[in-house]
Amino acid sequence: MYDNEIYSGSGAGSNTSGVYSGGNAANIHDNNRNAQYHGYSSYQSAGSGVYQTGGGSSPEQSAGKKQKEPKGRSRGVLRKIMISVSMGLLFGMFAGVGFYAVQQGSQQITAAGGGAQVQAAAQEDAAETSSSGITLTNTSNVTVVDSDVSSVVEEVMPAMVSIVNNFTETGTNIFGQTYSQSATSGGSGIIVGESEEELLIVTNYHVVEDADQLMVTFIDESEAQADIKGTDADMDLAVIAIPLSSLSQETINSISIATLGNSDTLKLGEPVIAIGNALGYGQSVTTGVVSALNREITLEDGSAGVFIQTNTAINHGNSGGALLNISGEVIGINSNKISGNSVEGMGYAIPISSASPIIADLMERQTRSRVDESEVGYLGINLQEVTAQISSLYNMPQGVYVLSTEEGSAAQNAGIMSGDIITEFDGERIDSYADLQAVLQYYASGDTATVTVMRPQNGEYVSLDLEITLGSRPVGSQ
Repeated sequence: MYDNEIYSGSGAGSNTSGVYSGGNAANIHDNNRNAQYHGYSSYQSAGSGVYQTGGGSSPEQSAGKKQKEPKGRSRGVLRKIMISVSMGLLFGMFAGVGFYAVQQGSQQITAAGGGAQVQAAAQEDAAETSSSGITLTNTSNVTVVDSDVSSVVEEVMPAMVSIVNNFTETGTNIFGQTYSQSATSGGSGIIVGESEEELLIVTNYHVVEDADQLMVTFIDESEAQADIKGTDADMDLAVIAIPLSSLSQETINSISIATLGNSDTLKLGEPVIAIGNALGYGQSVTTGVVSALNREITLEDGSAGVFIQTNTAINHGNSGGALLNISGEVIGINSNKISGNSVEGMGYAIPISSASPIIADLMERQTRSRVDESEVGYLGINLQEVTAQISSLYNMPQGVYVLSTEEGSAAQNAGIMSGDIITEFDGERIDSYADLQAVLQYYASGDTATVTVMRPQNGEYVSLDLEITLGSRPVGSQ
């Protein structure tokens, strides 16, 4: 009888099916060594991978004594394990070499293709025109501007001011009664220079229009009262002045004078910065780009102007503030914003190249402050308004129509005649009697000014500038 024992067979030789032949059949008698028994055919246990062998056993084994596994068999197992590990390592090494070779090959292919692309791109960049002579775009030198403008703002902010206009608002109520009340509006300004006695600030005309009092706030939060030095209503520009003697040394040390740039060199898409007293909350900063140049816009009062268009946010209170290039130079004065639910990102600024000559002229004007009512100068005319409606109907300039002049009056002495239409007074646009009254509040009797009239000649109106010395108001006259 033979005892079947499960173990890993050590017999040599395997067929293609993986079934091993007997595992060293034992001899029944030592002296009969040639009588070899063939072991049972081994088989693979289902799903276990353990082979069972039916190798022959000796009579001692049949007596219940198990045969010890020879050392050679354990060594064979170890050898197989080592061979398997070695084969695994070799497979990994060869696989790694293969992958590396494939990668290098693909990189060489990509490099070759990339080189062709670079060469093609270089040839494309080198070509300035197409075969038909059309210029090709070339973005090889395109640069990106950093959105951080804090250093520019820090440099120019001391040249910016906030302006508060305290004025008297007049009107007519639903009962036809006239009324007047105190009102306040806000705007911005730019410090553009100084004289021996004054600090000079440019702003919009509509920011200081009809002012009873102008208060300016500087970067150190100090305030000072300003007077109007000169205005140009057509260009919506004004220069106001503050006596240097009214400023503390701390304020003088904290402020600076802005650098005016050149708006003629602006390009579409060029980055810009707007600084101003938006909504009266104090100085704020917005950024954008130049959207359009030489944009002609009709303003709310019917006048037209040529502006820089930008998508920089410009709100009420920004008027009179600076539009800056990325170098911190003033290239525009914010003046108007089209608002409404259907319009976004469209702000406008007066080009500084157009404004600079006017600003220079206004800076040379005599600074004027409101005079006492009893001292206001007198023209000596009887008048009638030429409203916008009358102007349109009868093709007449809008302004103040002179019905007649008083004998010996300042108007008559200046050469003003019946039929003349006063359109400007010392550079201030005159559209109504209220405009004329407002500007006269800064001129006392004996002051001289330039009056611009439109005089009909040969069927058309001709502009004339007349020098006038204002007289004193007669007792009892209005």
